[in-house]
Amino acid sequence: MAESWVNSAERIGADLPLDLAAHAGAGGRRAALARALREAVRAGRLAPGTRLPPYRSLAADLGVARNTVADASAELVAEGWLTARQGSGTRVAERTRPARRTERLPRGAPARARGPRHDLRQGTPDASAFPRAAWLASYRRALHRAPNEVFGPGDPAGRVELREALSEYLARARGVRTRPDRIVICSGFAHALRLLFGQDRGAPGGVLRGPLAVEAYGLGFHRELLAAAGVRTVPLPLDEDGARVGLLARERAVLLTPAHQFPTGGPLHAERRAAVTDWARARGAVVLEDDYDGEFRYDRRPVGAVQGLDPEQVVFIGSVSKSLSPAVRLGWMALPERLVGGVLAAKGEREAWASVLDQLSLADLIVSGGYDRHVRRMRQRYRSRRDRLVAALAAHAPHVEVTGVAAGLHAVLRLPPGTERSTVKAAAWQGVALDGLAAFRHPAASRAAMPARDGIVVGYATPPEHAYEAALEALCGVLPPAPDRG
Repeated sequence: MAESWVNSAERIGADLPLDLAAHAGAGGRRAALARALREAVRAGRLAPGTRLPPYRSLAADLGVARNTVADASAELVAEGWLTARQGSGTRVAERTRPARRTERLPRGAPARARGPRHDLRQGTPDASAFPRAAWLASYRRALHRAPNEVFGPGDPAGRVELREALSEYLARARGVRTRPDRIVICSGFAHALRLLFGQDRGAPGGVLRGPLAVEAYGLGFHRELLAAAGVRTVPLPLDEDGARVGLLARERAVLLTPAHQFPTGGPLHAERRAAVTDWARARGAVVLEDDYDGEFRYDRRPVGAVQGLDPEQVVFIGSVSKSLSPAVRLGWMALPERLVGGVLAAKGEREAWASVLDQLSLADLIVSGGYDRHVRRMRQRYRSRRDRLVAALAAHAPHVEVTGVAAGLHAVLRLPPGTERSTVKAAAWQGVALDGLAAFRHPAASRAAMPARDGIVVGYATPPEHAYEAALEALCGVLPPAPDRG
């Protein structure tokens, strides 16, 4: 039976250029057909807009049941490879743009000169997953219910509806202890830093001063922003328990990512969480808690906010840039009471950053339960992607260690010594956008206190679902081989 199916698959011919025999394997006929269709689209043999034969005709050509074709097509429609509309049939999605195998770049120009074919950079969610329908429904409800004052000058603290919704949500989801009058709405983490430390050396404003201790690995953009404000940053070494907060001394504040250290992964150990709040209390210092992806955890219990240990010593900062989209431009600070007035003064008398209507929409999305449903749905999707990444590496590069994958939207791949730079370069030539671990290391970090290790940071949230499998294949293709043990 299997032999006759393979033979009939090879006879498809001109009607549809598929080769099911090459894709036979696990999952039976439906899975083989789905794999063959994906490969045909990816390779350009099925161009965008191409209409597929009716299910019954294709099933007859393949010698399979009509339901097999229907189920495979439905799977590819859900993944974004195909579209299906009443009266128009099933077609190859217009947004699917396969790479042309015959295309040649100018000599000496890397593939990324025309933009990456596969974007595996950290920092952004899957843009195609934005909850458009839920957001539109919340926007309409918020606009309908909005009092007239909404259309006047905004409160620099942010709309009270959003601050009330966040106060309840953060307590329930992240263990944050705060009140609406201690929450200030901002446009994201970078805006929060600017409000806390000032815009630049020559501008007034800002409520905190340096030196500021930071984790030895972190976003260079944040260090540059702080340097522009005249803030000296002091790197704290990391180990398997997170930042070594016992090395804190005379710094006035410390910036941490305690739920999921960025980018190396892993939570701050419970003893160190207590120790850093004790240090802040004794020194009159402040802990800045960057909760950039605290909602996304997979293989462990939720890690509550450090802020919950001592709300008067910790500034809790979050945003929707990972959970919804960085385009929404909404974030928040849960502040110690003594800092609220200074932050509002730095922000100014009128809200100039965050759209009031977007604030009301987010408040409605949270109160209606739509935000929780979206986060749960994305948690399942990203966990699946994480699992597929780990499985692909286990099959094709078992010598590469994967770390930091119990939570978040990225993983760190530990590479053989001396191979990071060449791997990043090879990825660029092949159109794979990713970052080397060295790019996140503080330039003043001591090699004696924390030796550097080769690695790459892979964001598995960014690619759209229909392109993820191809991105994994491309990633495995640029990884260095196992070191020769002979």
